[in-house]
Amino acid sequence: MDLIGERFLKAGGYFFYRLIYKLGGDLMKKLLLSVTVAAFFQVTAFAQMGGMQIEGKEVAGNDDVVFHQIDEHTWVGTGHMTSNESLYLVEGDIKAVLIDAGTKIADLDKIVASITAKPVMLVATHAHPDHTGSAINYFPELYIAPGDAASQFIANYKGKIRELKDGETIDLGGRALEVIFTPGHTPGSTTFIDKEAGYGFSGDSFGSGNLLLFGNFSTFLATCQKTSAIMEKYGIKFLYPGHYFGKNVETKQRIDDEAAICKDVLAGKVKGEENTSGMMGLNRIITAHGVRINYSDASVK
Repeated sequence: MDLIGERFLKAGGYFFYRLIYKLGGDLMKKLLLSVTVAAFFQVTAFAQMGGMQIEGKEVAGNDDVVFHQIDEHTWVGTGHMTSNESLYLVEGDIKAVLIDAGTKIADLDKIVASITAKPVMLVATHAHPDHTGSAINYFPELYIAPGDAASQFIANYKGKIRELKDGETIDLGGRALEVIFTPGHTPGSTTFIDKEAGYGFSGDSFGSGNLLLFGNFSTFLATCQKTSAIMEKYGIKFLYPGHYFGKNVETKQRIDDEAAICKDVLAGKVKGEENTSGMMGLNRIITAHGVRINYSDASVK
């Protein structure tokens, strides 16, 4: 067993490590090098929340994913490999957008087609393979922010990579999603906001309650302030996260709390506890305001 596996086992992540290890080959290596090996922390963070029940009618799925209806033209897909990795189908009058593609979902294109007859545009909140897994190859194009467009995790994608622009609008016909770059978790982390509906989709940008900060606190602070201002201006009630458990949406208050943590860290008022089991160099952890931020010493700038 390699060093990553040993450290993860010490953190209590045996189940997830063995699951990933069984995948084998290049996929295993990519997953072991990604935040997916930190899934144990996600489960721990939400176990105390009670039932991890996704509300809404079940409409489609297979052994890899189950889709539930959020509202008349919006659905959430729940994957089973990496701590409820979440994907969202957003439909307009002309086309639909699929936000993220899970870790490994067979026939995802067929499942989506059973829900909507509209042409589907695939976008990614970021490049980590629990969001851009093998199912991206069912789609001819993948839209992603420039910061993650060159990621090793999508290097073998068979289709065409298209770069999103910060502030652009994706017109679905009678419905629109605004693209908001929200770096911190990764350089290309992105949030998609439906102003009319009053909600959005943020992937792992704010951590689903347990942020893995691979960037720095200054960048993440700017992201929090930018997003909070947009939510205030347009009355955005919450953002659906990348690991949705039914009760852990990202609210403006949570984002403001994370901004406050950033300020305290940068001012030297707060220093996280040492985390000897931290993955991928995230050797410190702060627990405050009901969230956790995992980071490295190099992130304090």
